[in-house]
This record gives sequence, structure tokens and C-alpha cells, in this order.
Amino acid sequence: MTDRIIDILRSSSADGFEITDTVTLGYEFYFIKHRLDQNRVRDVEHINVKVFKKLDDGRMLGSASGEIYPTLSDDEIKEEIDKLIGRAENVRNPYYELCKPENFEASKDSDADVSQIAENFVQAMKELPETDTEYINSYEIFAEKNKRRFVNSEGIDITFEYPSSMIEVVVNAKDAEHEIELYRMYKAGSCDKESLKKDIAEVLKYGKDKLIAKPTPKLGKVAVVFPTSDAVQIYSWFVEKCNAGFIYSKYSDWEIGKDVAPKAVGDKVTLKSVKTLPNSSKKFDVDEEGAVIKDMTILENNVPKTFFGGRRFRYYLGIRDSYMACNFDVEGGSKTSDEIRSGKYLEIVEFSDFAVDAISGDMAGEIRLGYYHDGDKVTPVCGGSISGCMENFVNKMYMSKDKRQYDNFNIPALTRLENVSVTGVE
Repeated sequence: MTDRIIDILRSSSADGFEITDTVTLGYEFYFIKHRLDQNRVRDVEHINVKVFKKLDDGRMLGSASGEIYPTLSDDEIKEEIDKLIGRAENVRNPYYELCKPENFEASKDSDADVSQIAENFVQAMKELPETDTEYINSYEIFAEKNKRRFVNSEGIDITFEYPSSMIEVVVNAKDAEHEIELYRMYKAGSCDKESLKKDIAEVLKYGKDKLIAKPTPKLGKVAVVFPTSDAVQIYSWFVEKCNAGFIYSKYSDWEIGKDVAPKAVGDKVTLKSVKTLPNSSKKFDVDEEGAVIKDMTILENNVPKTFFGGRRFRYYLGIRDSYMACNFDVEGGSKTSDEIRSGKYLEIVEFSDFAVDAISGDMAGEIRLGYYHDGDKVTPVCGGSISGCMENFVNKMYMSKDKRQYDNFNIPALTRLENVSVTGVE
């Protein structure tokens, strides 16, 4: 099918093209408690085509993209491509070049066994430390093997395979008067049984503590420790501030070689984009535009070394040796876990929502469960919210030496921000 589309594109009036053809074999299982309720198999193909059209004597470049269905006839494909070309003629961006072929060592074909991935998930769920009062309500497993082919008009033609998986889990906890639910979603390449069991065992404990949690006191400004996947939002702020699109659009004022927090007294962030991150769901040879993915230091001790992102913005900024990064590794900090968890602080393990605005750095989240350490005792708390801005927190943040992976982010296991505003409910 892809070869048919290529032939039609080459005979069209398009001045360039990109094709991404992804075939996915997926197994899905839906459990109520540990009883299989239903399951299904998916074998699907998605073909996305992007066409380019030179305008104004080549000074501008228009583009448009859409999906071409595998069931279409040649005449129908031609009609869809002509529509895309017409749309591309209404888009005017300054000219930029598409990615060109590079010499690199492609990954070997994946030997991922979809049924084995799913079986590992089921086995992990059976080995959880459940009790009569903390237990699994339901869970859904999605295990996939993907085969992707990327082709463009500059001569790139590469095919690679990668696994991806997801499990959604609902945990219940109850006492004589109340029953609550906690939800988790885990994404990965395949099933890491031990990590999954550790994570859900923690959630079972959180459910038990949530039932006895006290109202969060009005703490004013206090240190806050992030020990869960919510910390990814913090490091995503650093990632986006180094995005070429943000730089070109003036959403980020960071500059290569210039310390982003020259007055920082805590740990400084070193952020790397890596080609291979064990068990990531984004194990790609090339990015969405055909640029080769390789190891690259983006930020070193709070100093940008390069920017990453789409080809268009990198071209405008004069950044050639980069790509659309997708796997990130943040170096551990200077503190042990005990040092991070010292003094008075609030450790938050459950938010109803938590977000860090990529542009402003504003942070906000409603507390569903936290642990307030007042120096003498630890009290489970819930309610209230936190707020602040990463522009300030970056000047004094601490990270643990040990790390923890959340799909395509490998980050310090504990992150501590100082002087976070905590609005309590007392």
C-alpha cells in the first residue's frame, strides 16, 4: 500500500512528502477484580501522509497532512492527495529543508511477544499484597507490537519495530464507614513485573492511609517532596523550555550556553535525550520526520547545550544535528533519600490534578493524599492545594541520587522544592 502511495505522490504536483505507515498488533484484556470480563485482538494499519508545496518562487513552503486508508483505490488515493496539496497551498511558512538520509546502525527487528507481555501483566497483578480492605477493583491491559515504516521524498526509507503497553488499575480501600477508589495508568514498552508490583503495592498503602487522612493544615510556604510520577511534570517544564518551537516562538527565553538559574543554590539539572531507555514505549530509530535519534545532552547543570524539536524550527534556528526527542534521562542529584526527607516538609503522593504550565512555569495541584512531616511525627493529610512557579523553584530544588523510570522519563526518585505555597483546609 505504501509503495502505491509513493508512486502516486511522485506523479503528483507535490514538491515533497513524508509517509508514516504503522501496523499494530494489539491484545486487550478487561478484568473485574481478577476475573476476565472480555478480551479482543486488534490488527490495524494507519498510514499518515504529509505533502509539501513550494510557494512564492520557493521562498515559502506549505504543508498539509492526513490519513490515507489502506482500503482506498488508486483513484481515491489520488483524490485524497490532491486535496492535501490544495490545503498545503494555503499554508505559508518560510522555506525549510526536509530531513535527508543519514548513515546509522538501525535497531534489530523486535522479537516482542505480545501474548507474553499480556501474560506478564496478568501474573504481576495476581502477586499483589491485597487484603480484605485494600484490593484491586478492576484493571485493563493493552499490549502492542508496532511495525513502523517512514519514507520521505529525500530518500529516507526505514522500517523498525517496537513494543508498547499500558495497564489501567483501579484500587479500592475501605473501612467500616467509607470506601474509596484510587486510579493509576502505567505506560511502558513491555511489562516490568517487579516495578509494577512495587508501584501498585504503594497505591494499596495510599488507599489505606487516605481513609485516616486529616485535613491539610494551612502551612503557608513549606518544602514539598514529589515521590511519584507527578514529578515528571516538573522535568517536562525543563524539556519544553528547550524545545526549538518554544524558542523560535519566544515562549522560552533560554539561550544555549547561558545558565537558566545563575543564582541557584540547590541541585542543578542535567537533562539528556537518549536513544535507548529500557522499557520505554518510545523506542524509535528515527523521529516523526525521519531524523536519526541518538544520545544528546540538552541541559547540563542548568546550561542549555542544544535545542530539540521539529525540523522546521530547528532549520530556522540553525540547529542541524538534532531531532524530536522522546526519551529523557535526568541525572540524579546530590541528596540521599533520607536527606531529601528531612526537617519539616509535605510529601504528596496523590493529586486530583497536578500541572506545570510549560510557558509560564506556574504550578498547581489539589491534594488528595500527602504526608506532613512536622519533625516529630508523620500525619496523612488530604484537601487543600499547592501553588508556585518553576521560575522560582529552579533556584532551590533538590534531587535524590537514586532514580525511578516512568515510561519515557528516567528521573530522580525524589524531588524536593522549597517554599511551595500550601493552602490547607483547617
